[in-house]
Amino acid sequence: MAEPMAGGAVAGADGAHGAGGHAAGSHGAEGAPVLATPRLGRLGSRKRTLAAVLGAAALLAAVIGAGLALGPAASTADFAAKSLPPSAAHPFGTDWLGRDMLARTLAGLSTSLLVGLLAAAASSVVAVALGAAAALGGKRADYVVSLLTDLMMGIPHIVLLLLISFALGKGFWGVAVGIALTHWPSLARVMRAEILQVREAPYVAAARKLGAGPWAVLRRHMLPHLLPQFAVGLVLLFPHAILHEAAVTFLGFGLSPEAPAIGIILSESMAYLSAGLWWLAVFPGLALVAMVMLFDVVGTGLRRLVDPARAQD
Repeated sequence: MAEPMAGGAVAGADGAHGAGGHAAGSHGAEGAPVLATPRLGRLGSRKRTLAAVLGAAALLAAVIGAGLALGPAASTADFAAKSLPPSAAHPFGTDWLGRDMLARTLAGLSTSLLVGLLAAAASSVVAVALGAAAALGGKRADYVVSLLTDLMMGIPHIVLLLLISFALGKGFWGVAVGIALTHWPSLARVMRAEILQVREAPYVAAARKLGAGPWAVLRRHMLPHLLPQFAVGLVLLFPHAILHEAAVTFLGFGLSPEAPAIGIILSESMAYLSAGLWWLAVFPGLALVAMVMLFDVVGTGLRRLVDPARAQD
């Protein structure tokens, strides 16, 4: 009696699969398991993610180009049009010197982007170098790098960044170097873990047994695996670098007052908010938040595209 009941249960399960399982492709004609075919929804999701990443990157590039082109207009004063509220002629209004706030905002975003790009790129290179030294340099190197990483993560970024920028004379290079030296610990830990994982991979061990040298193993087998993680970490460093650059400049330890930067615009606007010139701070602040969100879209999209665990999301 048990066998017919089991057979009926199996038949019922097969019937349930037959009703809705053909679309998933989980069983063949004779009940043998076959590979599932990619779903059109997953392919569409990846295409939408790629389109979002490309659109956000194109918009950021357009902001940089517009800011560079509007640099002279951002510093042109027109006392006949000072302190004007937002209008069709001046969408972001004008400041107390008659300077167009849209041009100043775009120029400030462009300056902040360039500082953030340079600082984040340098910081990511430091992270990869220290992560590789910790993973491939032995126990002593791993201990030293881990100790240095814990020390850097135990100090607030903004405090250390202020000290480094002030010691280097502030300005463009002071902020850039300060960001580069304070934003590498998190990415260094990620790269160390990735290198340790790749170092123990079977194909790396096979390459070593076949006579490949350390440089060949690193170049041919490790770097292709580490490049996607490096790219994602680099992109995700940009928002932190931009926000910290704006914060340091706002506090007076960053870029010079003559440079059109978002931190300087926000710092100068504080003296005029009580006079009702709210647009001097609102629009540049919203533009900074929007730019950071665009970087988050690019970084999250890249992570979804290159991460094998999320490749079919």
